[in-house]
Amino acid sequence: MFIKICGLKTEAAVQAAVAAGADALGFVFADSPREVSPEHAAALTKGLPPGIAKVAVMLCPSIDQWNQVRDIFAPDWLQADADDFAVLDVPESVGRMPVYRDQENKDFTKEGFEWPEHLLFEGARSGIGMQPDWDHAAQIARCTCMMLAGGLTPENIKEAIIHVHPWGVDVSSGVETSPGIKDLERIAAFVAAAREAEEGADAG
Repeated sequence: MFIKICGLKTEAAVQAAVAAGADALGFVFADSPREVSPEHAAALTKGLPPGIAKVAVMLCPSIDQWNQVRDIFAPDWLQADADDFAVLDVPESVGRMPVYRDQENKDFTKEGFEWPEHLLFEGARSGIGMQPDWDHAAQIARCTCMMLAGGLTPENIKEAIIHVHPWGVDVSSGVETSPGIKDLERIAAFVAAAREAEEGADAG
């Protein structure tokens, strides 16, 4: 299970995510209560233990914005809307995590849809805890490496993993006390609950 803690802004939150055993740390480079500069994100992730991925989270970035994040922050992954990848120069060394949102007028499971190697599936709007349809998510998880996001919390992550069987899970607002303010205990609780659910699924 690939576990990502997103929207990190402080050294304490980064350290809490690392200590909890998260696989990836997400940093938002877009208009949001969680927005950080490439310089700040680079400073926060300096000296990360090996194996922890740095994820740049962007929304409709300009080419210049992406180039700045790429050069200064040096992410391992870029998370952005699927259409953004068509215009951005993303090196092969950077993983692609296109975002697909759960919307009534889109059916990604229809015949002929070309699945990316990885994708993130979330609710209709990002960053506000909007939960996607888990039945729909489970269909997608059977087709590709899907990261489930949107409305996940320490309280519901076990149920989500058992229901959806995702490749990975992503949390931001579900481990906050208010928008952009991470709760260190909830970060630890989220990762622990996700690992417990993963072990249960493997045992089953």
